[in-house]
Amino acid sequence: MLPARGRNGRKSRILALPVSRGRAVCRRVIGMHTAWDTVGDGEFFCPACGGDRNYQRLTGRRRFVLLGLPVVPRGTAGPVIQCAACQDFFDPDVLDHPTTTRLSAMLRDAVHTVVLAVLSTGGTTSRTTLDTAVATLRGAGYDDCTEERLVALVDALATDAGRVTEPDCGPGLAIELHEALGPLAPHLAPAGREALLLQGARIALADGPYTPAERDVLTTAGCALTIDTDEVARLLVAARTPS
Repeated sequence: MLPARGRNGRKSRILALPVSRGRAVCRRVIGMHTAWDTVGDGEFFCPACGGDRNYQRLTGRRRFVLLGLPVVPRGTAGPVIQCAACQDFFDPDVLDHPTTTRLSAMLRDAVHTVVLAVLSTGGTTSRTTLDTAVATLRGAGYDDCTEERLVALVDALATDAGRVTEPDCGPGLAIELHEALGPLAPHLAPAGREALLLQGARIALADGPYTPAERDVLTTAGCALTIDTDEVARLLVAARTPS
């Protein structure tokens, strides 16, 4: 408060609002308001909550506000994603990250594809290889997997894709590996991508050293997982060393 002289010569006081309070008053008098409309919803992985949550997709209309009344349109806002739990706002690209449920399903499919790819090189003729493959799939969540079902599936896929006479990882198999592993790779840590490749490597090694076809399949899988070629070669060597 600042002292001042009144007309009668006595001191009077002029009230000075604090800066923060003055700004708050100013915002109530003049400012910008956004009216949000819901244009979609769904489930996503919320970075703030750290888990799967429901969301709303919002678009907004901005208006210049005077004395609390919207008077002049100022364009659009958004779209944005709002978490139904924590109410935080995110850019739409947050939806590119799969939910934990979807990520688990993608990982299961990836393991299944790698196992079938390795077996398609001739692994179904070895009991040891089949035992390792069945154990790998059961560990990934395929509890009802059996050797008989696995052999039948590999035979059916080989017949449909014409892989019976392919000496290595043919174009059809390479495409399947990239389709199953490519979308998953960006969401896995390097250790996770390496572990997936090593699962295939251990199946290939169950009945002895890698065949050229097995090595070709595993190299293609490593490429689909965005693992450097030199690193793939190192991992294939490491898989031969007993832990």
